[in-house]
Amino acid sequence: AHRTPAPARRRPTRATLDPVSPPFDVGPLLAPDEPPALETFQADASSPFLLTCDHAGRAVPRRLANLELDDEHFDTHIAWDLGAAGFARALAERLVAPLFLQRYSRLVIDCNRPLDAGDSIPERSGGVEIPANQGLDEGSRRARAQEIFRPYHSAIEAELERRRATGAAVVLVTLHSFTPRLWDRDRPWQTGILSRQDRRLAEPLLAALRAEGWTVGDNEPYAVTPTSDYAVNVYGEALGHPYVELEIRQDLLATAAGQNEWAERYARLLRGAAAPWLG
Repeated sequence: AHRTPAPARRRPTRATLDPVSPPFDVGPLLAPDEPPALETFQADASSPFLLTCDHAGRAVPRRLANLELDDEHFDTHIAWDLGAAGFARALAERLVAPLFLQRYSRLVIDCNRPLDAGDSIPERSGGVEIPANQGLDEGSRRARAQEIFRPYHSAIEAELERRRATGAAVVLVTLHSFTPRLWDRDRPWQTGILSRQDRRLAEPLLAALRAEGWTVGDNEPYAVTPTSDYAVNVYGEALGHPYVELEIRQDLLATAAGQNEWAERYARLLRGAAAPWLG
């Protein structure tokens, strides 16, 4: 497959993670007994693969009172990527790779958006208005960035810096799931491969999946842009690491069996596509 040259490498900066100044004194967002934003799985694993799952959880800090939403909304795709966390852990086990998962709902703050993106803290999602996100003051926005977005991305950045210092390879894989139906339209893809200019990992994966007969989207059902995605832009494109963003339809990840089936498939295909960087 054609391989796109990697972009020039540069080291990440703190501005990459937090383009705003420290938060106003609005008090802690998370209580001491609430879980931290970051969950690490197999943190000491030695694989060149580095896995992230931005929308793994549906938790909401107690202080935010469920964002003034009914519980039923947190059973849907607007709140988190259903099935993604189980799939991510199963894939990490098979690749013997470290995995970083974000526990809090994307409705609190979306860790797959730059902090200055319009939907970093969405006021509306999937046609649903988020009452507690309407007209937030700057201090409240910064508190969410400080306690949820920053710890998650700081841990990923620290792992990348450790690998840079030791000369270890990085193959970045970000993991997501998508709803089978949106705006009254069925989505035909079983899985999607997302990338931007660097197609080194995306193209062989697309070819392998299509050869096996899967209906796979090339930048479908979503396209990567500077404002709609974070990790693949900041840790992949900007740093020159080979990367891919994987999307799997949520009905295919609804059971542990489905999660394991897709983990087996992607572990095999990722090893083949990433062979040039696996040594």
